[in-house]
Amino acid sequence: MNYRDEFPILSTRIGKRSLVYLDNAATTQKPRCVLEAARRYYEEQNSNIHRGAHYLSRLATEKHEEARETVASFLNAASSREVIFTSGCTAGINLVAQTLALSGLIGAGDEIVVTTDSHHSNIVPWQMLCERVGAVLRPVPLTPELRFDMEAFHRILSPATKLVSVPYISNALGAINPVAQIIADARRNNPATLVLVDGAQSTGHQLVDVQALGCDFYAFSGHKVYAPTGTGALWGRESVLEQLPPWLGGGEMISEVSFEKTTYNTLPFKYEAGTPNIGGNIVLAEALRFVQQVGVEKIDAHEQALTGRMFDGLKALGVHILGTREKRGALISVTVPGVHHYDLGTLLDQMGIAVRTGHHCCQPFMQSLGITGTTRYSFALYNTEEDVDAALAATERALDMLR
Repeated sequence: MNYRDEFPILSTRIGKRSLVYLDNAATTQKPRCVLEAARRYYEEQNSNIHRGAHYLSRLATEKHEEARETVASFLNAASSREVIFTSGCTAGINLVAQTLALSGLIGAGDEIVVTTDSHHSNIVPWQMLCERVGAVLRPVPLTPELRFDMEAFHRILSPATKLVSVPYISNALGAINPVAQIIADARRNNPATLVLVDGAQSTGHQLVDVQALGCDFYAFSGHKVYAPTGTGALWGRESVLEQLPPWLGGGEMISEVSFEKTTYNTLPFKYEAGTPNIGGNIVLAEALRFVQQVGVEKIDAHEQALTGRMFDGLKALGVHILGTREKRGALISVTVPGVHHYDLGTLLDQMGIAVRTGHHCCQPFMQSLGITGTTRYSFALYNTEEDVDAALAATERALDMLR
């Protein structure tokens, strides 16, 4: 698999070296079809949607709602009514947290279960909800092998558990969580428990079927799946979304407004107040079609091969790799005794290797390990074995300088 030529930015040179981009867990680069779709929208389709009687408004509305259908198909949603466009995974999780706070479905003494290795976006919105209604946040620890601790999860589950929110793939660790089993066990404990899956690191890497998973919500960001920043979607089970109130007020989310009373629009529009990111949502659909054309299963196999090659190479260099080789997403985080992660990342950058350093918005997880951050290598469909080998050679050279 070699799609590198489809991504113009990858021809960038860092000094005399070709760019090796291994920061895909933070954001992916964009293929030509996505860049062309963005230009085409603003050159040929740009207009506000739903309320206009003129040709461009009708065209933009048609393309926007086709994009919603594309997202629904990509996730195997039962209906496009279940797809809410957002600015990304963070916005999707916040939407759920805020509407639950308004709904009264979660109250004082109720418990919300998250994972220790969750991104801040899967912690802070629930903390805000807990502060607002008096609920309690319960983090599930990891095993010594840095896996989701199922036994601890079972001990935490109780009649008070009202929501479980779990990342499909840890952005700091790369571990693939057993989300289907987590959902099934949460339901066994209490059939009314709601479950949200943070799909930021899984969408575009793993096949996602929200109906098969059995979750109630699934959120993802477009910019991690070859689409523009500021795009994404929240899928919600229709029967659950119907119970929740709107979060933001304004245009589009209303049916009728008077000074005495406002009635709200139907799904999904009651959650999309104001003018949406029309062009971004249309281009998001183009990115998902690109992924489908390549094939998610092919992408997964390709990335797994690269990740395994990188894992073995890093292990040979003697660095400490977080987690095990098996059941891993397309990212690897490492620490090196006596070497600061930022120093390693800086030297790699000087050799043309783009990686991510820091706590990766997972400070509670880093604190549980007694570290301040890691160096993270992450892969996408356009990466190659040559990228891996170049990164390993650069890492070895950098470590020789830093140790």
